Amino acid sequence: MNSLKKFSLLLSTFSLMLFVSACGGGNKDTSDTGGKKVSGSIVVSGSTAMQPLVAAAAEQFMNDNPNVDIQVNAGGSGTGLSQVSEGSVQIGNSDVFAEEKEGIPADKLVDHKVAVVGITAAVNPNVGIKDISKDNLIKVFTGKITNWKDVGGKDQKIVLVNRPDASGTRAVFNKFGLNGATPAEGITEDSSNTVKKIINETAGAVGYLAFSYFTDNKVTPLSIDGVEPTDENVQTGKFPIWAYEHSYTKGNPSGATKTFLDYLMSDDVQNNLLKAQGYLPVTKMQVERDAKGNQTNK
Repeated sequence: MNSLKKFSLLLSTFSLMLFVSACGGGNKDTSDTGGKKVSGSIVVSGSTAMQPLVAAAAEQFMNDNPNVDIQVNAGGSGTGLSQVSEGSVQIGNSDVFAEEKEGIPADKLVDHKVAVVGITAAVNPNVGIKDISKDNLIKVFTGKITNWKDVGGKDQKIVLVNRPDASGTRAVFNKFGLNGATPAEGITEDSSNTVKKIINETAGAVGYLAFSYFTDNKVTPLSIDGVEPTDENVQTGKFPIWAYEHSYTKGNPSGATKTFLDYLMSDDVQNNLLKAQGYLPVTKMQVERDAKGNQTNK
C-alpha cells in the first residue's frame, strides 16, 4: 500500500512538471524587445539620409510588436530637431549634433547615436572622373572650377546640386568635405532621393549623398585624395566625410519610444540591418567625434 502511494505521488509530480513546462513554452516571447509587450504610437521626423534605415527598422519592429504604430517622415535634420524640441514628434533624426543647429535647445534633448553614415560627392556617370582631390572638390563646389576638364574629366560644364540649409547631409558635407566653405548657388533639393535622380538625369551634375544611396550605377561616388568611400575607411578614420546618425528625444524616452530606440541598438539591427541599408554600426568605429568635429582614436 505504501508503495502504491509513493507511485501516485511521483506520477502527480511528473504531470505537474509537464504542465508547467508546456505553459511556460507556449507564452515565451522571442521578439527583439526582450519579451516586453509594448503599445503606442511613435512619430519620427528629420534626416532624409536616416529615413531608409529607420523606416526599415520600424517595419521589423512593428511586425514583432503589432500594437505599436511608427510613422517615419523626412524633412531634413533641422526639421527633426525643431519638431522634437517642440514636442510634436517623439524622435527627431539628425545627421548633426543638436549643438550645431542654431536655435535648438540642445540641453533639453537626449542624444541617441544609433548609426554612422558616410557621405561623399556623387557625379553623373558620364562626367569621366572617379577621384578628386579635396582642394579641387572645394573649388568645384565654391564655383572656382566650372568645367570637368579642369579636374581630368570631360569638357563639360559643372552643374551643382545642393541640399537646403536645414539639411544635415549638407552640414556634414560642408564641414568635412569642404572644410567649412560655403557652396556656390546651384540646384537645391530637399530630398536625397531627388538629388540622386537629378544627378543621374543632368549632364555634368555633381552633388553629395550618403553611402546608403549608392545601390546602383545611376550616379558615381567619388574617392577623395585617392581614398575610396568605403565602410572600412570611415571606421578607421581615413575617409573624412562621415557623421553619427542621431535619434534625439525631448528628455529621457519611455514606453514604446524607449523600446524602439533600444531595438535600434540591438545586435540584429547593428550587425545586420545597418549593413543591408548601407550604414555603419556605431560599435565598430575605431575613431570618434565630438560636437566640435574633433576626431580622436577610441
